[in-house]
Amino acid sequence: MAAYSKSIPHSCYEIGHTWNPSCLTSYLQITQGAMEESFKIYAPLYLVAAILRRRKLDYYLYRLLPELLRSTSFLSANGSLYIAFFCILRRILGKFYFWTPGFGAALPASYVAILIERKSRRGLLTIYMANQASETLYRMGVTRGYLKPIKNGEVLLFCITAALYMFFFRCKDGLQGFAFSALKFIVGKEEIPAHTLLPETLYAKTGKKTKERAETSRRINIFSLTKKLMDSICKHGPRHRCCKHYEDNCISYCIKGFIRMFSVGYLIQCCLRIPSTFRQVFTKPSRLISLFYNKENFQLGAFLGSFVSIYKGTSCFLRWVRNLDDELHALIAGFLAGISMMFYKSTTISMYLASKLVETMYFKGIEAGRCPYFPHADSIIYAVSTAICFHAAVLEVQNLRPSYWKFLLRLTKGRFAFMNRRALDVFGSEASKNFNNFIPKLDPRFTIVKPELPIQLS
Repeated sequence: MAAYSKSIPHSCYEIGHTWNPSCLTSYLQITQGAMEESFKIYAPLYLVAAILRRRKLDYYLYRLLPELLRSTSFLSANGSLYIAFFCILRRILGKFYFWTPGFGAALPASYVAILIERKSRRGLLTIYMANQASETLYRMGVTRGYLKPIKNGEVLLFCITAALYMFFFRCKDGLQGFAFSALKFIVGKEEIPAHTLLPETLYAKTGKKTKERAETSRRINIFSLTKKLMDSICKHGPRHRCCKHYEDNCISYCIKGFIRMFSVGYLIQCCLRIPSTFRQVFTKPSRLISLFYNKENFQLGAFLGSFVSIYKGTSCFLRWVRNLDDELHALIAGFLAGISMMFYKSTTISMYLASKLVETMYFKGIEAGRCPYFPHADSIIYAVSTAICFHAAVLEVQNLRPSYWKFLLRLTKGRFAFMNRRALDVFGSEASKNFNNFIPKLDPRFTIVKPELPIQLS
């Protein structure tokens, strides 16, 4: 349990920039390293994005470099301003409290940094960091015993998210932009409704209750209807009149959807593995075989393929059973299709899509006049989310997503691992748990508390 009321008298040199006693020199070193790594990260991303978007020559001449430098400055500021506010807070307060080395220093630093970035990119960065912070808070809650981990929780979250996404996809003006285009590519344009009820259904709703009772009494039992449906499909492969896949019957429609998205998932995973495989193919030619016959390739393919086939199959089944095409079918079909994540479990995908869904629903609430609009909300959420992640990186790195910790190490040239976390153990968060009792070598001339002797690791 964290000891929130405790404090330690150490200087910022003894806790933070242990490699150099000068605050200014440490700030400049962090800034230089962060700028180098930020440029290496953003340069290929901006170049590839420009090629994929088929930018004209004017973009490469006049806009590419300024946008690249702006994003580089933003990411560099996140790291360099953190160490600056780290030192400033220590000088103002005279001590370190539980909240100051992580959250307190990172909050103003992140807010200033996000203001440097272009407005068009702030929303995407906010979603990414909110995703990271949500997972970090969940892990903190599990560690402290406030929450209990749910078996296959990422799959359940994905099922709920997929159900709502597919429902909005089927609704008129439910999704727009990239989300709509992505789902249209995945499940196909055949699943976009033509809104929605059949003429005979509309007629049934006009109030002729006598006829409805007669139809209900003659309605076939659901089990016999299902059996009749399956026999009919297996023998003749018909297509229901509500289905819009005119060239295929329902079975072939589902099978083709599986094959198509399985191939896409397989190729995506192959492409992601090319850089790491290419570096080793000259020394180990056998690595080339693993590029095509890798378990992860088939897992991603099975995930995408089964998602599409389950969604399409369920949608067709519901059209046969209910004799109409209804956007409510997407809730059931999307939820069942979400079970496909069992082939490719990913907390990152589930959390990111859930965050994007919350954002979509919030903006829909604003458009409907039911949710208030908060200016600069994206910048504030980004700052708070980043501060939470930095706090975990300082005081309880075991609860931070490993990929994000590696990113912080890269951004600071490994200096984030040089913090004196043994001194931070007093706060009760097991700050030094994953650092093998590392003790920095400090110059006694610049310390307030007598430094411990470094432990020689065998």
